[in-house]
Amino acid sequence: ICREEVSPTMLGSPSNHTLLNTATFILLGVPGLEAAHLWLAVPLSAMYSVALLGNIIIVTVIWTDSALHEPMYHFLCVLAAVDIVMSTSVTPKMLNIFWSGNGIIGFAACFTQMYIVHATTAIETGLLLAMAFDRYIAICKPLHHQTILTPQTMIRMGMAIISRAIIAMTPITWMVVHLPYCASHVVPHSYCEHMAVAKLACGDHMPSSLYSLIVSFIIVGTNVIFIATSYSLILQAVFSLPSQDARVKALSTCGSHVSIMVLFYLPGILSVSMAWLGQHVVPLHTQVLLADFYLVIPPMLNPLIYGLKIKCIRERVWN
Repeated sequence: ICREEVSPTMLGSPSNHTLLNTATFILLGVPGLEAAHLWLAVPLSAMYSVALLGNIIIVTVIWTDSALHEPMYHFLCVLAAVDIVMSTSVTPKMLNIFWSGNGIIGFAACFTQMYIVHATTAIETGLLLAMAFDRYIAICKPLHHQTILTPQTMIRMGMAIISRAIIAMTPITWMVVHLPYCASHVVPHSYCEHMAVAKLACGDHMPSSLYSLIVSFIIVGTNVIFIATSYSLILQAVFSLPSQDARVKALSTCGSHVSIMVLFYLPGILSVSMAWLGQHVVPLHTQVLLADFYLVIPPMLNPLIYGLKIKCIRERVWN
């Protein structure tokens, strides 16, 4: 048993000024903005509802319509499913903290949440790369599209994306789980963010933090290079098309993909950078808010952008 002094807003009731079991963490929400938690809960609830509804509609439409059983739509369907898992792994608990002040979370639940966040973000970045490759084949080698992206190839790509996420992200969680937590269990965050939890350990957390940074840099760096290469080749092919309508259609489709990638990568890179810079450079509440909304805003905007940009999906959603 470990005695910790926590405020009523942390636990939701003054009667909770008691001994806390070491098998729990306490999430603070957004440190420094406790008075605004209820105001933050309103937009977060709206964004999560839109993300959940929009992605469920995308999955349902693509799954049930045989005309959409093509590589691009398969990738989009899986992306929507991953967005549902990623946002659901953190948002309900965040809302519970913001609405009621109950930030208690078990050790197992905390590290499970951490692993799901790591794994789903790694899977999503792999899916974005696969979608860029699909657009490259569709526009630059249209006659070979069906022969290159066969169902067997799609399955292998999917397994490779999932395997890479599991292999890369499992050691991070394993290292953090095996750190000794003998002091404070109060996490200055809205969910079990890796660095926020690791800094509570009595032991040296730098190996896990460095591993996280290096792996993130390798995965994101290689993906961005390949995605940038794909779209530079796509642009060359698009501007060489004789028909202006074909150029506009190709650019419109690619534009939606690029928008999704910017929304996913830019906040993620900023979030990791801010966490490493520390509170003396970036206020803690700014770091936490960016990390929170990073897991909700892209899942919310993905179905909206694809639903508005891709005519086939837009028509079938209305039907």
